[in-house]
Amino acid sequence: MSNARATHLTRRGILAAGGALGLGAVLAACGDDDAKSGGSGKETFKDDRGTEVKLDKIPANIVAFTGVAAALYDYGISVKGVFGPTKTADGKADVQAGDMDISKVEILGNVWDQFNVEKYAALAPDVLITTMFDDAGTLWYVPAASKDKIAKLAPSVGISVYDRQLTAPLQRMWELAESLGADMTAAKVTDAKKKFEAAATRLRAAAKAKPDIKVLAGSASQDIFYVSGTNLSIDLEYFKALGVNFVEPPESAKKQGGGWYESLSWENVDKYKADIIMMDDRSSTIQPADITEATWKKLPAVKAGQVIARSPEPILSYDKCTPLLETLAEALEKAKKVS
Repeated sequence: MSNARATHLTRRGILAAGGALGLGAVLAACGDDDAKSGGSGKETFKDDRGTEVKLDKIPANIVAFTGVAAALYDYGISVKGVFGPTKTADGKADVQAGDMDISKVEILGNVWDQFNVEKYAALAPDVLITTMFDDAGTLWYVPAASKDKIAKLAPSVGISVYDRQLTAPLQRMWELAESLGADMTAAKVTDAKKKFEAAATRLRAAAKAKPDIKVLAGSASQDIFYVSGTNLSIDLEYFKALGVNFVEPPESAKKQGGGWYESLSWENVDKYKADIIMMDDRSSTIQPADITEATWKKLPAVKAGQVIARSPEPILSYDKCTPLLETLAEALEKAKKVS
């Protein structure tokens, strides 16, 4: 998560909300699982709050956080409604919408703290699915002010993306999609997983070949440059485990950012030496091409053209996560030591 949206998370205090949503909630099983249970259709899916979710039939009306909906779409599961960054100001699909046709889903909220409960109720939701960025079970992008009303309308499922490596939530999304009826033996699905594994092997090799190349994970806002630490983010934890050498702000410097990141003024953007800079690609942040700060333009990695995109909220399908590994691997393979 980190950076721009993490400031909202801390400021609005939703971390304190805990796991109040959807306890006792339930999710469907399907197909082969159905047959195994004698056709009863009653199978459980335990989410990452430890909540066992169970329904009598496969949910027809799924509502999900945009990034989760995009992941399910890659596995052949469609949703009726979404909440979270879905449409950009010019009406195009947000980066977090993946390959979804956003004209075919009901957008319940497009920005932080926006969730139309009336539209949600009108969809007659069977289940709500989202991620969790803390260990308290707080459902991502479900507003604290309306969470109780939302919880009464349908059970919920939370997939944790907090303090673990990328492969863990990827596997959980795989299991969830399977429980929703996705064909996980389809060539498109199995090929995507093989490509992800090949990309991981490539990244490990690239990192081993360039151990002295320092990588900084950053995010830009008008007044602040955020430097992410690696110990909470699923992508950075995984890349680090593969051997990538990251700039790591000290824990004391990350306190203000809830342990996720250090906040720097643009005057101090050169505090850390880096050879490659990975920049937050979410629409809520300023993209590298639009950064006008002179201190940014003077950074060695920027001058060398060694700036790449990073997705702090990856779409949790193997198809969408493979390019993240490939982009970083290619950057390492081509990188020159400039710091």
